[in-house]
Amino acid sequence: MAVTIYPFDGLGQFKNDWLHARYHFSFSEYHNPNRIGFGTLRVINDDIIQPQSGFGMHPHRDMEIITYVRKGAISHEDNLGNKGRTAAGDVQVMSAGKGILHAEQNAEDEETNLFQIWITPRESRVQPRWDMRKFPKTPVTDALHLLVSGRKEDEQQGALYIHQDAFLYGGRLEKGQEITHKLHHQAYLLVSEGEITLDGTDLKKGDGAEVTGQESVKISAVSDAEVVVIDVPA
Repeated sequence: MAVTIYPFDGLGQFKNDWLHARYHFSFSEYHNPNRIGFGTLRVINDDIIQPQSGFGMHPHRDMEIITYVRKGAISHEDNLGNKGRTAAGDVQVMSAGKGILHAEQNAEDEETNLFQIWITPRESRVQPRWDMRKFPKTPVTDALHLLVSGRKEDEQQGALYIHQDAFLYGGRLEKGQEITHKLHHQAYLLVSEGEITLDGTDLKKGDGAEVTGQESVKISAVSDAEVVVIDVPA
């Protein structure tokens, strides 16, 4: 049983005139041999994208890519003909499968802040696809919202589907709220806003935590907060 904290200030980072990215795992020119991934979780990038800028058309293959928008909005376009705008509190997923070209742009007049999450799929060369969904913005009282799931049956409950036995939960908690979150596998927790305690350990905005060998975690909101939990096979 273990909870390992990764403070925001210690993350890898990249910055240019339109992007300021923090990396929880090795990515692009940031390489940390001790931070290659966490089970099937390969990438978590905490991106701030300046207005009227973003990632131009580029390819991906055999990766489940989840975007959780925290502030502003991101506009998606791909070579399958999909177009969409995902706003703060909402989620988009893209199964790159046998190959896809896409662009992600901040077409807004304010900064966009988002988590970009990559999970390796359980099967390769699937048919590429893209989807997005709006989710409730009201604070949770007893359980985080299930946003993404590898179980087909969870689509009926509103979750977005990915090709992996993984789960992504998220939600806002009001100050003083406490919930017990059950785990399927091992989990990586992100603090999107505010401050929380995780099994009694303090975390603040931008921090991450790996949780292994536990059936559940206790999340307490020290201030109004927003959290994301990524539950993945080892």
